[in-house]
Amino acid sequence: MVENKLKIRGARHHNLKNIDVDIPKNKLVVISGLSGSGKSTLAFDTIYAEGQRRYVESLSAYARQFLELMDKPDVDSIEGLSPAISIQQKTTSKNPRSTVGTTTEIYDYVRLLYARIGIPYCTNCARKISSQSIETICDSILKDFAGQKILILSPIIQRKKGTYEKLFEQIKKDGYSRIRLDGEILSLDEQFPTLDRQKWHNIEIVVDRIQTEKSEKSRLFEAIQTAIKASKGDVMISSEKSEKIFSQNNACPYCGLTIGELEPRTFSFNSPFGMCKACNGLGVNMEFDADLVIPDKSKSILDGAIVPWSGRFSAFRKQALRSVGKKFGFDLMTPIEKIAPKHLRIILHGTNDLIDFKYSSKSGDSSWQYTNAFEGVLVNLQRSFMETDSESKREWLKQFMRDTPCTVCNGKKLKPESLAVKINDKGIMDVCDLSIDHCYDFFSTLKLTENEQYIARDVLKEIKARLEFLMNVGLNYITLNRLSSTLSGGESQRIRLATQIGSNLTGVLYVLDEPTIGLHQRDNERLIKTLTKLRNLGNTVIVVEHDEEVIRNSDWIVDLGPGAGVHGGNVVFEGTIDQILNDNKSVTGDYLKNNSLIKLEGKIRNRSGSLIIKGASENNLKNIDVEIPLGLFVSVTGVSGSGKSTLINDILLKSLENHFYKSNLKSGSHREILGLENIDKVIAIDQSPIGRTPRSNPATYIGTFTFIRELYANTELSKERGYTVGQFSLM
Repeated sequence: MVENKLKIRGARHHNLKNIDVDIPKNKLVVISGLSGSGKSTLAFDTIYAEGQRRYVESLSAYARQFLELMDKPDVDSIEGLSPAISIQQKTTSKNPRSTVGTTTEIYDYVRLLYARIGIPYCTNCARKISSQSIETICDSILKDFAGQKILILSPIIQRKKGTYEKLFEQIKKDGYSRIRLDGEILSLDEQFPTLDRQKWHNIEIVVDRIQTEKSEKSRLFEAIQTAIKASKGDVMISSEKSEKIFSQNNACPYCGLTIGELEPRTFSFNSPFGMCKACNGLGVNMEFDADLVIPDKSKSILDGAIVPWSGRFSAFRKQALRSVGKKFGFDLMTPIEKIAPKHLRIILHGTNDLIDFKYSSKSGDSSWQYTNAFEGVLVNLQRSFMETDSESKREWLKQFMRDTPCTVCNGKKLKPESLAVKINDKGIMDVCDLSIDHCYDFFSTLKLTENEQYIARDVLKEIKARLEFLMNVGLNYITLNRLSSTLSGGESQRIRLATQIGSNLTGVLYVLDEPTIGLHQRDNERLIKTLTKLRNLGNTVIVVEHDEEVIRNSDWIVDLGPGAGVHGGNVVFEGTIDQILNDNKSVTGDYLKNNSLIKLEGKIRNRSGSLIIKGASENNLKNIDVEIPLGLFVSVTGVSGSGKSTLINDILLKSLENHFYKSNLKSGSHREILGLENIDKVIAIDQSPIGRTPRSNPATYIGTFTFIRELYANTELSKERGYTVGQFSLM
């Protein structure tokens, strides 16, 4: 009988001391020990790396070229290894299109739900949209295209990939002789067109070409009927001036707005069919920001307050502004902060009033004058950014720009027609802006007809299950629209954990890196239940962890140590929680038994002033005032999602960096911060990786390697050979 164990023999990777470890399969296993004792080396660099390497090696040579083959870890043998999945503390994606909803695939199901039971409303008159009759479509065409020569087309394929040989055969068999392929009219009497299967294509059948006059109404009616039958509901009208699609599926009976059949891609901000055209589905546009263009408002225009206009051509621009000032009554010597708001608005955004501009060169050799409107500094910069062919100029201008919510979709990423589709009076982005727990309540209390319940039953079940997984890992406070790039490492890890539970895989080895980081003790129990559920699906769950509750709820513990670095790498203990409590060698066991305790200093240090944040109201902060004492070790606590990071990182840190370093960061909403005179600098230490190149190491990062290089360069042998500091550089 084969033992149901994962057997590691002779593991020597990094600081591991040729250790042997037996890990029971289909259990929740915790690898514990001091920081630097070898936990991650055993879990990730040995067990996971070997599992991933074996999986990749089992694939074909063609598939392997797309995957990174991991190095074989320094280990004699590993037996009983299952396919391995690593869930580490890394930000999920830097892609601006990646959100919590897309990462967990919940948004895919929500899109499907809105496409199936969503009710569209007209964006013009806000009335409910229903299907149009052929008679209504015919009347609309006669009105909108009166007196024009039009093509009546039946849209068969809209932005889809493929070669469509069989479709062309069927179209010809149905009696049609012409098609419009990607805007070009072709005859099917000759050879069928050859299409690139990797490109998007539009294919329409040419039904008729007529003059839109009332005398041709019966012919138009028949052509519309034929087109709608071929395309199953749609007809496209094309003239020299414009093009328009009419649909029997969804059209406003009052203003004639047609939105076509609802599909999941109608609600995708990554698809041309759903994205807002103004921002391309990003929800934001890069625009010039007045605070970045004029960072120091104590300066005057003559002193270079308008930074982008202070370099080349600055003389010309200052003379232009002098003409504007003469017209409206301000001068260029006044500090920006003292210029009247209405005048500053003209400087930044321009005016339609005609102004007499005068210019003369420094030498006085040339001068000219002209009359024109003034476009404004921001408009001028935006035009320069759009029109320039110089990539370096565009990069230079970007420093004065900031992401601002799209004014067309209000940051919701979708086109107006998609946003106007509702279920129980909520659009798809309204639902995605709800916190996960409120989102779950919305889908749990939907009021649907019997037919809608039947259609949505399976989709709703999947949505609610995945939302519940997110709540069970303590992420009830985030939203589906939250950008993946804004998640902390711990949040990203728990999202991937919830996604894995939703996939219902069995027989898999999961390796997790401290999933409790950033999680309040209140949510620990739910996380442990999630890990247990993953195990109960028939998986082996290995967790690198320090948290006491997780250790106590594990099935098996592997404790490494006894120290860190060269003093670690040994297996101090293997066994259950009851066994480690009776073990005298394990440092972890000592703390679990309360034999070892962290000693606290008896006295509290005296504060040296304080910082006072007034009126903090960013995100979920409720206009609060917070006093932070200086000269002390201060802890900001609260349950996950309570606003800790918003208060410290978004408001305090950004405000301090703006104050001391002129960083021009957009800080969170607040009235003021008092007590800045009590400090002279701010240093931020976050969870970002410190080295991004293979040559980076702790010595180079902290600067010690410079002194080491100088030491070796000053040795007698180095001087004899003419070695300089550069000879000892890693670069």
